[in-house]
Amino acid sequence: MNQRNYQRELDKIIEGLGERAPKLFLHSCCAPCSSYCLEYLCKYFAITVFYYNPNISASSEYKKRVEEQKRLIEAYNREGKGHPIEILEGDYEPKLFLQAVKGYEQCPEGGERCSICFDMRLRETARRAAAAGYDYFGTTLTISPLKNAPLLNEIGERMGAEYGVSWLPSDFKKKEGYKRSIELSKEYDLYRQDYCGCAFSKEERSL
Repeated sequence: MNQRNYQRELDKIIEGLGERAPKLFLHSCCAPCSSYCLEYLCKYFAITVFYYNPNISASSEYKKRVEEQKRLIEAYNREGKGHPIEILEGDYEPKLFLQAVKGYEQCPEGGERCSICFDMRLRETARRAAAAGYDYFGTTLTISPLKNAPLLNEIGERMGAEYGVSWLPSDFKKKEGYKRSIELSKEYDLYRQDYCGCAFSKEERSL
C-alpha cells in the first residue's frame, strides 16, 4: 500500500480554497515548531493557536514556552505576515497527563506513551474546535523529525470524525519546513528546547 503524502493533501486543500479564509484551530507545541507552520498557513487561514501542552512537567518550563509562543505571534501580527493570528491558552493540567500515561513511564520516546499524549492533546483541540465552529483543526507537531506524522494524522482524523470537525492533514517537515523553523528560531531569537516537555523525555535526553 502506498504511503499517504499528507503535504500533498494539504496542498490540494489550499488550492481549493476560495476568497474567504477558513478558520483554523491549530494546536501548537512550542514557538519554534510553530514558526514555519504559522508563516506558511497564515496566508490562507484565519488561525487561532491553541496552546495546550499538559505534558510539560515543570511549570517554569511551561510558562517560558507559552510566553515565547505569544511573543512570536505578536511579532508576526506586527509584521503583517498574513491573516491576523490569535492565541488561546488551554488549561495547564500536568496531573491529567501523568494519570493518562500511568504504567507507560518506561516506554521509549516515540512509543505508546507518546501516542497517549498525542491523543490527549488532539482530542482537546478537536473538542474545542468543534464547539467553537472552526472549519479545521490541526497541529504543529508534524514538523518534528522525531514525531510520527502518519500516527498524528491518523489520530487527528479519528478525533475529527468523533467531534464532527475537519482535520487539516500535514507533514510540515516537508518542503524544508523543519529547516525553515530553525532559521526562524534564530531570526526571532526563540527559546529552542531540546526535549518535548515531559519529565520522561527530559530524562531520556540526559542519558
